[in-house]
Amino acid sequence: MCRIFNVDKSSYYHWIKAGCIIQRVDAKLNELIEIAFIQGRQNYGARRIKDRLQQLYGLIVSRKRIGVIMKDLGLVAKVKKRYKVNTTDSNHNLPIAPNVLNRDFYASSPNQKYVGDITYIPTNEGWLYLATVIDLYSRKIVGWSMDDTMKVSLVNDALKMAMTSRKPPKGLIWHTDRGSQYASCAHKDLLQKYNITQSMSRKGNCWDNAVAESFFHTLKTELVYHEIYETKAQANQSIFEYIEVYYNRQRMHSANNNLSPVEFEEKMLRKEIAA
Repeated sequence: MCRIFNVDKSSYYHWIKAGCIIQRVDAKLNELIEIAFIQGRQNYGARRIKDRLQQLYGLIVSRKRIGVIMKDLGLVAKVKKRYKVNTTDSNHNLPIAPNVLNRDFYASSPNQKYVGDITYIPTNEGWLYLATVIDLYSRKIVGWSMDDTMKVSLVNDALKMAMTSRKPPKGLIWHTDRGSQYASCAHKDLLQKYNITQSMSRKGNCWDNAVAESFFHTLKTELVYHEIYETKAQANQSIFEYIEVYYNRQRMHSANNNLSPVEFEEKMLRKEIAA
């Protein structure tokens, strides 16, 4: 064959060897893409996987190539079902705090600004309610609580968890909607105890608390809508694992340059120490 095509034998064998190397490289890339997809719990598309490969391994691969490989491997991200924003019933006569946050969702350091909200999780035993506390600095869930009812204790327990674990300084801004739980005397007493400045959204305006709503959107579309919880205990365990194991420590967040909240805080702390 080499004589017929007038090709040097050494060049032919070099081409064969190079082809084997390329095949090995492609096989390894396929493996890394599949690992990133599984670690992302089947939620990452080509863009997120591209960023993850560069972040973890220093690999620069085009989104188009990753998309082709994912298709060949049968890796399809979970379908994002439509998320409906819950509107809060603010029809009560309790005092309302001013909108101190005013959609300024940037925080230059930890424990400056927290946002919170309540959502419901469907189970075959009835509703399970979840209250969260998010630090706007890293988008980390720093406090959360689950219960069968939406009593004031639900939101107070979530905030107490954040106070215990983070120990924020005086002057922390705490932003929520106008729900009766957040406007209650028991909740305001807790804020006074910790010297927290209360802030509330305008009536019926979910965009004033967009970060809290965004987390619930992520939770529902990545986890809850793909599960059927037989019991509240099952849902409780699933959401605990999602928040503490996955969301805070592993899930890439665009607001953190595609680092997880914990990774982002650790990176910024190292920079601060180095400086």
